[in-house]
Amino acid sequence: MLDVGKWPVFALLPPEELRLIRQACVFGSAANEAIYVTVNDEVFALGTNCSGCLGLGDMQSTIEPRRIDILCGKKIVSLSTGTGPHVVIATADGEVYAWGHNGYSQLGNGTTNHGLTPALVSTNLITKRVTEVACGSHHTIALTTEGEVYAWGYNNSGQVGSGSTANQPTPRRVSSCLQNKVVINIACGQLCSMAVLDNGETYGWGYNCNGQLGLGNNGNQQTPCRIAALQGINIVQVACGYAHTLALTDEGFVYSWGANSYGQLGTGNKSNQAVPTLINMDKERMVEVAACHTSHTSAAKTQSGQVLMWGQCRGQVVASPHLTHFTSTDDVFACFATPAVTWHLLSVDGDDYLTVAQSLKREFDSPEISDLKFLVDGKCIHVHKALLKIRCEHFRALLNETDEEAIEIHQFSYLVYRAFLGYLYTDTINLPPEDAIGLLDLATYYRESRLKRLCQETIKRGITEENAITLLSAAVKYEARDLEEFCFKFCVNHLTAVTQTQAFADMDHDLLKNFISKASRYGAFRN
Repeated sequence: MLDVGKWPVFALLPPEELRLIRQACVFGSAANEAIYVTVNDEVFALGTNCSGCLGLGDMQSTIEPRRIDILCGKKIVSLSTGTGPHVVIATADGEVYAWGHNGYSQLGNGTTNHGLTPALVSTNLITKRVTEVACGSHHTIALTTEGEVYAWGYNNSGQVGSGSTANQPTPRRVSSCLQNKVVINIACGQLCSMAVLDNGETYGWGYNCNGQLGLGNNGNQQTPCRIAALQGINIVQVACGYAHTLALTDEGFVYSWGANSYGQLGTGNKSNQAVPTLINMDKERMVEVAACHTSHTSAAKTQSGQVLMWGQCRGQVVASPHLTHFTSTDDVFACFATPAVTWHLLSVDGDDYLTVAQSLKREFDSPEISDLKFLVDGKCIHVHKALLKIRCEHFRALLNETDEEAIEIHQFSYLVYRAFLGYLYTDTINLPPEDAIGLLDLATYYRESRLKRLCQETIKRGITEENAITLLSAAVKYEARDLEEFCFKFCVNHLTAVTQTQAFADMDHDLLKNFISKASRYGAFRN
């Protein structure tokens, strides 16, 4: 199930709020703006609100989600954003709303005034039902149920397909070669537009200096032009990156063309391609391609659900498709794209299906169906005998010898013991470094080597000048050699501050003697 919590902009939302999200879009120059729809069809926005792009009626940034009243109850079927940013949506009723940056009339209302609240885009669309919208940097295109394309906004390179380079202040039908043809899919790069017809033909128009229109040249196109190199190849979906294009065929092959300085074409090199080039996937049939006009990242999904990525991935060049552990192309953009915006409107699966891991996590310390409880410091922790036997050798031996329904624990604190049992249910620990010392003691006692490693990692991440000596003492006590070395080096590197702490003053005599001797050999006291 898609986890919207992967996007940092949602990190401060409480889990109960995240669970209500059914659709979401993350956008903005630093992926710091977001709009989402809940199970109740309420629409919320949060983030920096550049140019009023959150649609809240003002330009105030907000860390707390605020409701966009005008959109509540309207079922959103398509949403796209530009880099101004401006936001455009299509509703289930076929209406189009736009708001945000409008310096180039990309809101389609005939003005260049920024729109602080969602406004209906009506000119030439009032009798049409729009099913899909796509935004370039500062232009917008929309697809109707009849297969017509309308475009408006910035047009310096011909990206609205009108035959000129004058900006288009209101929606205008893109005709020319598309007259009497039925379009089924649209996409926008920064300054170009693409359309796929019901017969599998693909057309492009707008900026083409990197060959992103796939026409075999680098000249801009002011009207739609068919990609001749794809003659006889049936395209079903296109996706545009910043200056590159991906296309999926009905047989599950992927073609790419355009800019390639980051390996975003997946051809194994960094050479631009002005004509569609078949990517060698070495894998099974592809069912989806993904790209976003704000990044140089590419992704695709196979029929069995495997996800591949290539291009600019966290600043690195990945020139050939790389198999990931993700289950959704959205995860590629959340974790690897720069900025980490969404490439389309996210849909979160609304069913209540939980994985085995999620189900176990939910049942930890739940009294409802537990058959064993631990009593620690006068508090109860509810668990399941079968799971403990499966997960821990100590419990397998202990529980085979006893039928008790309650076991008292005296040698460990409630916090530490609960963290240990929680680890058996979730494979993770969530403790501050000082408490992880107690868990390290337990992990040593129960011979849980992986837990011991996790505790050591937690301690390393949380070391400070104040607690360094305490952590060093613990590492020595529990014979965690790697951790001991880490803490020792930290102490030496911050020697002046560490020696002024209370923990240093209270240090065990033998440990102090060993520390000074070792630090001396390390060269800590040389002038």
